[in-house]
This record gives sequence, C-alpha cells and structure tokens, in this order.
Amino acid sequence: MLYARDSGMRHPAGKMTISLPDVYSLEVCKASSCGEQMLEIGKTVALEVIREAPMGLILGSAEDEVLLPSRYVPHGVLQGDRLEVFLYTDSEDRPIATTEKPIAQADEFAFLRVSSVTQVGAFLDWGLPKDLLLPFRYQLHPLRPDQQLVVRVMCDEVSGRPVASAKVERFLTAPPEDLQVGQSVKLLVYEETDLGSKAIVDDLFTGLLYREAGDRGVPVGASPAGYVQRIRPDGKVDLMLAPSGKAGMDSARQTLLDALTAAGGRLELGDRSSPEEIRSRLALSKKAFKRASGALYRERRVRIGDSSIELVDSQLVDSDSAH
Repeated sequence: MLYARDSGMRHPAGKMTISLPDVYSLEVCKASSCGEQMLEIGKTVALEVIREAPMGLILGSAEDEVLLPSRYVPHGVLQGDRLEVFLYTDSEDRPIATTEKPIAQADEFAFLRVSSVTQVGAFLDWGLPKDLLLPFRYQLHPLRPDQQLVVRVMCDEVSGRPVASAKVERFLTAPPEDLQVGQSVKLLVYEETDLGSKAIVDDLFTGLLYREAGDRGVPVGASPAGYVQRIRPDGKVDLMLAPSGKAGMDSARQTLLDALTAAGGRLELGDRSSPEEIRSRLALSKKAFKRASGALYRERRVRIGDSSIELVDSQLVDSDSAH
C-alpha cells in the first residue's frame, strides 16, 4: 500500500494495493504536442506521487497524469512525495516517466550513436531503453549503424514524441550583441569542413575553428573549451582553443608544465608529434605547444628533443620537494 506522507507509514516491500481506479487511462495527457500541456514531454520535471496503479505509480495532478513504471519506483516513496523524472512516450504515444536520465533532453544538442536504421528513420542511443528516432526528414544524408553525429533533441510537431534532428543550424541564432573577442565559450563540434571545424557555441550560434597546416581539425563530437578569436563584419565568429596574447601563452605554458610534472618529468611529445596527438594529450594546438615549450626552454626549465620534452633535473627536484 502507498501511504500518505502524513501517515508516517512506509510502502510495504513487495505489496501493491490499489485504492483508486486501477486502470492506467491517460487520454487527457495523450501526447499531441510538446507545449500544450502541463506535462513537458522530453524534459526532466518534478511531479507529485498521486496514487498507485498495477504497473507502478501515477504522478502529476488530476488534470495531467503520467505512469512511473514499477521498475523505476524508488524504495520508500510516499504519496505526496515529489519525484524528479524524465518524460517521454511509449509505443502508444502515451506519456511515461522514468527516473533514468537521457544523454540529452528536448531543446539540447548531443553527440549520439546510431543504433539501427529502419523504414521510418534512424534510431539513436540516448541512454534510455527506448531509442530516439531521427526521422528521414530531419536527416542531412543517409546514416548507418554505429555512425555518430550531433543532433538537436526536440518534440515532433506532428506526433508530440521526442525526436532528433541532424539539421542543427536551424536551431542556431546570430551571435549575441554583447559577445566579446577573447570571451571563453562552450563548444560542440558538429561538422568538419575544408577550412576547419564548425562548432555550436554556447548552445546558441555557430563558429569556426580554423585548422592548422597538417592538422585534420577538431573532430565532430568534441567539446573543447574555446575562445572568441574574431567577430567578422558579417556576424560570423572565428574561434580558437586557447586565449590569445600573454594570457594564452601563460595558460599554455602552465598546462605543459603541469603535464610534465604529472608524467614524472617527461612527455613523448615534440616537433615530430602530430597536432592530433598533442591536442589529445594536452588539449593544446601544436602551435600553442611549440610556443609553450619554447618559453620553458628559454627559461632553462626543459630539454627539447625531436619527439620528447623533459624537465631539467633541478625542476624535477623542485617539483618533488613541493610535494
């Protein structure tokens, strides 16, 4: 039995007693759209426990109800408790709740893997038992299983179901008027071009990370920290992975010094290392790495080889004594 919160009694383990209608009938909250009802499909919400049902708990209110299946019901829940749940739809388009959290929810971007392709579209693994549909009309090109891509999670205007769209630029706007050169920003790379990597910036607008000579660019799905390098007259934004000027040099220098210390004084990175290897190890561009290593060399703090860099003995002693 599910006891009321003020009764001071807990849910007896393994028992389920129905005190109100025992049929899960949710016609009032049939998912027809995402914005016309209290239940926000595709979102994480906090809902009140109303009553038990044969298949779990009913959450919400008298006007809008949703089932939380038994396998997701936390132990010791009382009637009147509020639970944080994610809402999506079942095979009959009825809202259903889960305490599991997806990789992304409605109105968010994510880098997801294709789990299967069917006659209705591609299905993406988004961390829930029911995969997320990417309909053909929202695809940019044919997809195959295990392929990964950046998508926008949204509610379909026709079915009301959470779906994905690979046409991410539709959801991006112009850069904000108060955007500043040198400003730190959050990035999600969604496309590689001949010039470099296009990234979603702060979930709002697009920018470009130019590739260096010999560099394949930042891969799709990467989420590095970035900085605004330039705002063009046409509103396009150029990005960089490290701050410019003295601040950028100081940051790269300290990053390299910290990595050397953590590695025991030596890194197998040098002038012969690829830009991708340097970026994966240090989150620095090869240009920033060379400038930082050059600065440390001029300070006589490191020795530099073609494929390695190491702290001089005095620096190792200093670093050991500091710990």
